[in-house]
Parts: sequence; structure tokens; C-alpha cells
Amino acid sequence: MAKRSRKKNNNRIFIIVSAIVTALGLYIYVAYKHNQKKEEARFALYPDFAIQLPLGFKIHGIDVSNYQGNIYWPAVAAVHDQDINIRFAFIKATEGLISVDKQFANNWQHAKDANVTRGAYHFFLATKSGRLQAQNFIKTVKIELGDLPPVLDIEELYGVNVDSMRHRILLWLQIVEQAYHIKPIIYTNISFYNNFLGDDFDDYPLWVAHYFVQKDPGIKNGWSFWQHNAAGRVNGIKTRVDFNVFSGDTTSFQNLLVH
Repeated sequence: MAKRSRKKNNNRIFIIVSAIVTALGLYIYVAYKHNQKKEEARFALYPDFAIQLPLGFKIHGIDVSNYQGNIYWPAVAAVHDQDINIRFAFIKATEGLISVDKQFANNWQHAKDANVTRGAYHFFLATKSGRLQAQNFIKTVKIELGDLPPVLDIEELYGVNVDSMRHRILLWLQIVEQAYHIKPIIYTNISFYNNFLGDDFDDYPLWVAHYFVQKDPGIKNGWSFWQHNAAGRVNGIKTRVDFNVFSGDTTSFQNLLVH
């Protein structure tokens, strides 16, 4: 009799444990599906732009260079899909020591004429002098009230020692800040930021490229702009174009501008 009771108790324990494991597994599955739906719901398709845009952001923009050819900025400013329009544009100005983007002058003036908030960026070559590259940018770009701060675009080491690269970009940042009296923005991709920049440049606003993810870039110390897609479409531009969002509200955006 004692053996049978023990066997019944063991069966009960087995049934209870099995029920708990099953319930726990069901809970995990439901939670996973819920979070998956929640994550997927962060993006929505905007047909006029031919891509999905992240939800929850009020201020959207693009970045352009001579690759986009001749841009008809009134059409860029006029496009409107549901609650989204193009509020700002980062425009390539210079690269390296002497190169000036051949579309910069037109884009810079016509974006302003179309009331698209504009910002100029320099494509940085880690192999070259930070001082001379800063001088190339300053000679080319006249920043006015209401413009975005200048941008340093750093994406590659080109075999340069990391410490040398950091010294050169820091010099560029300091010289440009002195010239325009506003702290520049750093643009890079998330891998380059994590591997080569990180905490040393946290005082500068960050514009980070991070594609093909159904979530924000996840930078621990925050970001100001997120380049989330490189394949958007906009009226007035014949090619694909990069899309970006600003992290804050309208007041935060206005406070970032030159004033």
C-alpha cells in the first residue's frame, strides 16, 4: 500500500510540473508574439516614399549629394504622405582637402528657397589633415540662422591608426566649432561608432546610420538623428535617397538649429 501511495504522489507531481512547464511555455510564446507584433508595429509603409518609416517620430528628412543629380526642391518640400513630410535635408558640401560637391551650391540655396531646413556635411578622410579638411569646409559653407549645425561624416579608417583618426577628427570638430560658434554633429554608422568612437565623442550630437532593423539604433548615450533607410523615393529626386528621423519634438529641433 505504501508503494502505491508513493507512486500516486509521483504521478501527481509529474502532472503538476508538466502543467507548469506547459503554462510557462505558452506564456513565453504569447509574450514573444506580442512583442514581435509590437516591434513590427513600430514601422509602417508610406507609399509615396516607397519604404517603411519608423512610427513615433514627428520630424523626418533626407540627405543628398551630387549622386542625386539635379533636385527640384519645391517638389521635395511639397510631398506629403499622411502625416509625414520632408522637414530637413543634410547636403554634402566637401570631401577631404580640396573637393567640393558639384551640386552643393545649388542644393544649398534651393533647399533654403523651398523652406526645407538645411545642413551641410563634410566627408572626412582619416588619412588627411583634420585642420586642412576643416578649412576646406569653412571656405565652402556659409551657415546662416535657422540652419542645422555642420556635420562631420566619418565612416572609414582607411588603414589609419585609431588614435590618429580620433586626433584628426577632434581637430576638425574644434576648428569648425570655433568658426561657426556651434557644436558640430558627428555622422557615422553604428559599427564604426561602437568600435572606434563611443564615449570619447559623447559631447557631440550623433547622427547614426543603422539600416534594416525594426527598432531604433540603441545607442546607450542617445542619438539626435537616425538614418534608417537608403532606398526612399521623394518627388523631385530621380534616384533613391537616404531617409532620416530626428529623435525629439519640434521644440528640441528648433533648439538644435543655429540661432
